[in-house]
Amino acid sequence: MTDQSSQFPRFYVTAASPCPYLPNLMERKVFTELKGKAPEGLHDSLAQVGFRRSQDIVYRPTCENCSRCISVRIPVQKFIPNRTQKRIIRYNQDIKVSVIPNKATQEQYALLHQYLSARHPDGGMVGMSYQEYQDMVECSPIHTHLVEYRLTTACPQNTLQEAPADKGRLVAVALTDELKNGLSMVYSFYDVQKSMRRRSLGTYIILNHVALAREYFMNHVYLGYWVQNSPKMAYKQNFKPIEMLGPDGWFIKK
Repeated sequence: MTDQSSQFPRFYVTAASPCPYLPNLMERKVFTELKGKAPEGLHDSLAQVGFRRSQDIVYRPTCENCSRCISVRIPVQKFIPNRTQKRIIRYNQDIKVSVIPNKATQEQYALLHQYLSARHPDGGMVGMSYQEYQDMVECSPIHTHLVEYRLTTACPQNTLQEAPADKGRLVAVALTDELKNGLSMVYSFYDVQKSMRRRSLGTYIILNHVALAREYFMNHVYLGYWVQNSPKMAYKQNFKPIEMLGPDGWFIKK
């Protein structure tokens, strides 16, 4: 625990645990609570130096002998989608995007359960209860919202095992924090059925957040951490230019 005076947050360090990104490594995190009269200001300041939020806690890695978790963000005014990303935007033009208050629903939870079971069956979140999901979404002391993505047209059946996607069906959700200069993507999940794979919904959610940030006159979309040689994080390299946080501040990766 760092010795801090009463007007400053107190920081703590977790015990070492297996790294979720790279094999045979251990991770530790430094964290503090978002509390007091101005949690938004504290959160915004700590986001600039690489902290991420989980409910009323903000944290960042502080691992021994390893500094491969690098904070990354998209500079929205400089970002230009590549040919594949433009195709993804066009392919998802029939999706309705709604920015709504951060209130959990059973519909969202069912989609999350489908996503975790298919994509992260061995992850720590796979057994998440509805109450835990509700806490993840609603326990935020700062400005946070959900973005829901719904089909506005019927999606044709692709295989004999799959039913057509109904018009209005929820196909993706993003939990997003609002910063002074950008949007911070806390967590997102989406429909992983075969009939939806061509849509590349994970990429589309990020591209849509770039569009939302521009609409709100914000400068950045924060994507969390990028870890070199981690397959889980490889997709973040597809958004160019991308800014990384180094010892001397944010810089554009070349």
